[in-house]
Amino acid sequence: MFGVLNYGRSNQVLEANKIFKSYNSLQVLKGIDIKVEAGEIVSIVGASGAGKSTLLHILGSLDFPDKGEVSLKGQSVFSLSSKDLAAFRNQHIGFVFQFHNLLPEFTALENVCIPGFIQNRKESEVTSAAMELLSYLGMDGRLDHKPAELSGGEQQRVAVARALINNPSVILADEPSGNLDSQNARELHQLFFDLRSKYGQTFIVVTHNEELAKMTDRMLEIKDGVIN
Repeated sequence: MFGVLNYGRSNQVLEANKIFKSYNSLQVLKGIDIKVEAGEIVSIVGASGAGKSTLLHILGSLDFPDKGEVSLKGQSVFSLSSKDLAAFRNQHIGFVFQFHNLLPEFTALENVCIPGFIQNRKESEVTSAAMELLSYLGMDGRLDHKPAELSGGEQQRVAVARALINNPSVILADEPSGNLDSQNARELHQLFFDLRSKYGQTFIVVTHNEELAKMTDRMLEIKDGVIN
């Protein structure tokens, strides 16, 4: 399933056009346009409350815009039924959140496998892929440990492996290093670039971390509801 991919910037993965979003009378996003190519690592920055996470959730189809369209791999995501959208999201989008969102009753290996099982892939195939990913991420000896038995950095590596398990078209990361100490944050940042090199993955990362933002291929700043 996994292997070294060509991540040359030759094809567009995600496009958002004229995204508007308000909460009551507060207009957060005011007509945002984004295009992301395969293999890019793009950061989204801005002040607290600027709408970074709101935009990321819309790009990931976890929230709906008031107006505008998001296209992923040529598919207009908001034209899909709820059932089809959930299946499309599971196949094409991986998520990494600040607080990991691992299920506490399951082991590291089981947490990584869950999205693959939801996709009804063969258990042996999913387990093998999960073990390969966790091994690559340096988690070989922690497969049977539950989240409470893992450090914050280890939990985030499990979350990254879970995001990768279905070989998605894009990985969306919301403040992925916000809950980590400086050393683990640096390791996680470098990991994104290593994963891009090995698996050809595309990342869109919301971050307050200036060091990470400067490492990315492009830095997009949201200010006053638009991208500068």
